[in-house]
Amino acid sequence: MSKKGFSIASLSHKYIMAAAGAFLMLFLVMHLTTNLLLLAGDEGAKFNEAVDFLLTNPLIKIMEYVLFAGFILHIILGVVIQLHNRRSRPVGYHVTPKSGTSTFSRFMFHSGIIILIFLLLHLYHFFFVKLGLVPMYGGAEERHEFFPMLVYVFKNPWMVAIYVVSVIVLGFHLKHAFQSAFQSFGLNHNKYMPGIKAVGTIYAIAISIGFSVIPLYFYFIY
Repeated sequence: MSKKGFSIASLSHKYIMAAAGAFLMLFLVMHLTTNLLLLAGDEGAKFNEAVDFLLTNPLIKIMEYVLFAGFILHIILGVVIQLHNRRSRPVGYHVTPKSGTSTFSRFMFHSGIIILIFLLLHLYHFFFVKLGLVPMYGGAEERHEFFPMLVYVFKNPWMVAIYVVSVIVLGFHLKHAFQSAFQSFGLNHNKYMPGIKAVGTIYAIAISIGFSVIPLYFYFIY
């Protein structure tokens, strides 16, 4: 493949990567909104209602497959882009880049690996139980009865620590991913980027705090 052809392919990879990332960031907002119902103090009643709605809604079933496709696509393209970057620059920087964007960019692949491991753990605890791949635990009587399983998981201090650290790493990943998505679509004008960076920072902090509060609540308060 010619350098020009490879460059075009790499650019298309970044467009698709940005689109998949944007979709996953929207999903995180919806997922967090649902999970915060766990803090309602009603033994998971509102949360269970939301879960029942999601499980019986055919549109959500379709979106579940789209979501997994988005995750897989995002992971594959992340690896492809990382390999391309290493091929284009086989020798590392002698001087560490000074820009904040460069710093986040250099660790996106590493944080992505941590998030992938965390995602597999999270799926094991809940989604794989729903599929019947993992036995029910925590006193749950139905495979989609997540509340008692969640209480069981978050009474383990190691699990709480892993979840909190992982969502903090996710926050750093999202901070760069948010502005990177706009840059990939050419929306990186000096006039708009400060605002985009600010919104991205607020979004990343909100997601990290929101998901961190849940395990901390069940370990220290519930």
